[in-house]
Amino acid sequence: MGLIVQKYGGTSVGSIERIQRVADRIVEYRQAGHDLVVVVSAMGKSTDVLVEMAKQIAVFPSEREMDMLLSTGEQVSIALLTMALHQKGCDAVSLTGWQAGVRTESVHGRARITEIDNQRIRDELGNGRVVIVAGFQGVSEEGEITTLGRGGSDTSAVVLAASLQAEKCEIFTDVAGVYTADPRVVPAAQKLPHISCDEMLELANLGAGVLHPRSVEAAKKYRVRLVVRSSFTTEEGTYVEEVADMETGRVVSGVAHDENVAKITVIGMPSNGGTLSKLFHTLALSQVNVDIIIQGSYDAEMTNVSFTVSAGDLHKALDVLEANREALSFERVDHETGLSKVSIVGAGMINNPGVAAEMFRQLAEQEISIKMVSTSDIKVSCVIPAEQTAVAVRTLHTAFGLDVEEPAVVYGRSAAE
Repeated sequence: MGLIVQKYGGTSVGSIERIQRVADRIVEYRQAGHDLVVVVSAMGKSTDVLVEMAKQIAVFPSEREMDMLLSTGEQVSIALLTMALHQKGCDAVSLTGWQAGVRTESVHGRARITEIDNQRIRDELGNGRVVIVAGFQGVSEEGEITTLGRGGSDTSAVVLAASLQAEKCEIFTDVAGVYTADPRVVPAAQKLPHISCDEMLELANLGAGVLHPRSVEAAKKYRVRLVVRSSFTTEEGTYVEEVADMETGRVVSGVAHDENVAKITVIGMPSNGGTLSKLFHTLALSQVNVDIIIQGSYDAEMTNVSFTVSAGDLHKALDVLEANREALSFERVDHETGLSKVSIVGAGMINNPGVAAEMFRQLAEQEISIKMVSTSDIKVSCVIPAEQTAVAVRTLHTAFGLDVEEPAVVYGRSAAE
């Protein structure tokens, strides 16, 4: 049996009882002959609790001290899980991110992993131990504790799996796999046995919260076989991996939605080659992420630019624009809230024209107004009023044949392997 890297999210270790269940699962894997490296998140909502405590002391706390504070959440989880394994007769050792050799860039709050020095992990595995690693954290070249930002534990697990050349990386969460839509919105949503890395990356970027985009990017880059499974059941999950090209099967693999969308329109900017570069560089310097962009010129000299941001970044973006009004030379800024983004994703869209037209037709029949559109080879996204999100998602899920199980298709690997 080969090495497996597992990751358990905050829900999976949200109580002592759940930590005991995770320990039982690890013991079963060990008894089956697997070597294991287990990456663990902080318990339940403990990170949110730590953030709230910090806010009660300082409105804008030091980023360094926030990393120092937030990194403690995972240390609690790894220590408790290791104790539980000891009580079950399973030799294990817990390691913080820096003890596990996770090196990052010198950025607090959103650092990226630069390298893994896995010698300590390999030594512990060689001594017959299960290695329990704190996710979401690492250490910079200057020896400072850093955190990886949202979804950091997923990324920790995938990069460790790549460094250790693991057989696969299993992401255990509170859902049984990747679904064709959010089951809370679409009761008929189906679990996908397989999905390509490109499709999963699109879904993750478009609002499907089961995996963070950075972890999928890492899995694709380093060819890590990724599996999404439930920590509460033993059923097979969804395999995220490159599969053989097929001419059959579904054109659309899933419907995603994001109800955290705001639209900004900058009106009356000079229509010259440097306008867009200056505008979006200014926003980027303030860490404002921009999504859909539409430019519309109304004469030879002036142009309007509309774009979407997360609702949480709206006020920051408006403040940045106002502070740079003179440099950007615009007339005024309008904004709109109460919006969502609904998207269809599928590798089969590349060779099937008319998919976007069908999406627009389906939304029109439900009298859902489309405010902005964005496309790529394998996705179409529409910005719509937020109150119509559920209707739009259910309509598209049915229209593209996702309410029933996918016809049997022979992929490069089966989930039973």
